[in-house]
Amino acid sequence: MTERIGVYPGTFDPITLGHADIIRRGSKLVDRLIIGVTTNPSKNPMFSTEERLAMVEREVAAMALGNVEVVGFDALLMKFARAQGATMIVRGLRAVADFEYEYQMAGMNQQIDDGIETVFLMADVSLQPIASRLVKEIALYGGDIAPFVSPAVCDEIIARVDKIGRRGDY
Repeated sequence: MTERIGVYPGTFDPITLGHADIIRRGSKLVDRLIIGVTTNPSKNPMFSTEERLAMVEREVAAMALGNVEVVGFDALLMKFARAQGATMIVRGLRAVADFEYEYQMAGMNQQIDDGIETVFLMADVSLQPIASRLVKEIALYGGDIAPFVSPAVCDEIIARVDKIGRRGDY
């Protein structure tokens, strides 16, 4: 029997409790789940690729999932997935807006390699509003991000905001 390998790609800037939920649940669907930490030219990351890799590795290690590994990549997703031997892309969905974007991406990815399926996991209801972009914005304006990320990630974000400067006067 062939090993089922899945790839869960993302920028993870930063990794949130929503990401952790998808990692836990996605790891049950495959023999091996590869968390692909990537760059995205359209996003302005708070953390470097190396910092995000270290952050995701630490968070995954804390989950104690024996079949999950973290790999950085800067390539077309389907080429990366193929190189990893993956037959599945795991994606998390929070809302209808996510679905529209992800549906389009899944269609394009299928055109590139129809041997790799995209599997969507709905975010846990309590985690659906969490988005890395919003976590960063809340932190930059001095809001409480503790409900959205692990304590270690919270500390890293606060330290980064202290370094780059908080925004807003209130």
